[in-house]
Amino acid sequence: MTDPQDTQFLPLTRRQVLEAGTVVSASGMISTATAQAQTQVTTSPSLPENGTTVHIACRVNGQPTAIDIDARASLLDMLRERLGLVGAKKGCDHGQCGACTVHIGGRRIASCLTLAAKVNGREVTTIEGIGSADGLHPMQQAFIDHDALQCGYCTPGQIMAAIACVKEGHASTPEDIREYMSGNICRCGAYVGIVAAIEQAAPQIERG
Repeated sequence: MTDPQDTQFLPLTRRQVLEAGTVVSASGMISTATAQAQTQVTTSPSLPENGTTVHIACRVNGQPTAIDIDARASLLDMLRERLGLVGAKKGCDHGQCGACTVHIGGRRIASCLTLAAKVNGREVTTIEGIGSADGLHPMQQAFIDHDALQCGYCTPGQIMAAIACVKEGHASTPEDIREYMSGNICRCGAYVGIVAAIEQAAPQIERG
């Protein structure tokens, strides 16, 4: 005779066992993912709130500049949208094409990856600050002489990077020039002219 207490342990099919196991496993995964997400939220570094402004006082192309700007704004956006210096171009916006190259304290940087707040108290030089219509910079003249441009979109960044390449001491051979200019992309393929232009301008820039 069957014990009445045994009736609570009803036989389960294989399908029911698998379904129950799947539910338990999924519940565990959801709980773990939720816990990880909460940990990431609580441990993420605090960032300035959108709309927070900072005051920047620097020199741009030799001119004293003071401006209040969003704390998250890039140097490229400050130059183009606030100061009207549109020579530096927005290409990839990820620091991979070099079209936005400018100099900070004489060193080339990708302005799309540089916070505007970082230039407070520093010297910024853009393509607008290296020559004039009456007296082109030697590198600008060399680019014209060797037809080192086609559409011209990347040319300001190419020229700023080329000047830095010479001043860094990396323009002694065509191989060095190609290596140290590799961060600047010319989608028109004017690389032969660019290398030739740098070779021409290098001696004059090195003499100062």
